[in-house]
This record gives sequence, structure tokens and C-alpha cells, in this order.
Amino acid sequence: MDQSKGREIVGYYRSPLGRITLASDGQALTGLWFERQKYYGATLPGDWEEGDASVFAQARAWLDRYFSGERPPMVLPVRLRGTTFQKEVWEILQEIPYGKTITYKEIADRIAAHRGLSSMSAQAVGNAVGRNPISVVVPCHRVVGKDGSLTGYAGGVEKKAWLLALERADFCKTADSLPNF
Repeated sequence: MDQSKGREIVGYYRSPLGRITLASDGQALTGLWFERQKYYGATLPGDWEEGDASVFAQARAWLDRYFSGERPPMVLPVRLRGTTFQKEVWEILQEIPYGKTITYKEIADRIAAHRGLSSMSAQAVGNAVGRNPISVVVPCHRVVGKDGSLTGYAGGVEKKAWLLALERADFCKTADSLPNF
């Protein structure tokens, strides 16, 4: 049973990459951060408490499958909090298939086309990607530089490389060469 009483609920998950903090409003996942990542807990309201939410059981099952190297079959209920532009970027992130990557420029070009603009800043897209409050589930790690380089990841580029290798993304090393955490 959810223990929110109108407050945000925070729980934890132990991953191969370290402890992950989960957040929920009692109905959906609102946050998932690696400890000490950039913007850790940035979307948490001041009024939160540790507890359990039903979505945490779903999220833990999803993460168990994911970290075992399987593509999780279920879609988790998420509630993304951010600006209109950030949400537009995060919606695109959710469309990136498991094991595939997209560039910041490709996202910028999609948004520009959708808005009827001639161009959009890939740097602005990068800033929005970096502020994604639901890491891994909203797969910001699948966004790479225009030359395929691993640039920027709020959790650290080493974690990004690990996640992409786990997914056996096209350009990555095999999972056998994953760094130890």
C-alpha cells in the first residue's frame, strides 16, 4: 500500500552500478537517480518521506530484468516534471528502442521539424537530456554525440557506456568488457 499521505515517496534499489533512489507521487514513478549523479533529486518536492509505493515493486521488477540483460517487457507508469521543452525531449527519449542510439542533433532536428523551425540547438537538447529525472527507464543513456561518441550523462559516462554495452548497442563493446562497479 502507498504511504504517501500527499507526500512524495522515496525508496531504493541496489543495482550493479550502485544504489538507485526511486521517487513516486503514489501513482507513478517520478524519479530514478543514481546516487551522486548530477541533478540528483532535482524534481523532488521539499515534502517527501521514505516509504513504499506500489509502483516501486513494478520498478524493481523492471530494473531486475533490465540489469540481468533482458529487455523489460512492461511499461512503467511515469510522471515527468519539467518544462514543456524538456518534456518534448523526454518523450522522444522514450521512443528510442532498446539497444539503439540516437544523436542529440537528431533529436534537435525532430523537434525543429515538429515546431516548423529551420533548426534547434543540439546543446539545448543535451541540457534537457541531462535533466531527465527518470534515468534508465527514460533512456537518456541512448543519446550520443553526432560522431557516435559517449558524451554527457548525469550519472557519469562510465555508467552510460556500461548501460549501452549491457544492451549490446550497435557501436558498443560487448558486455564481456563491462567495467566493474
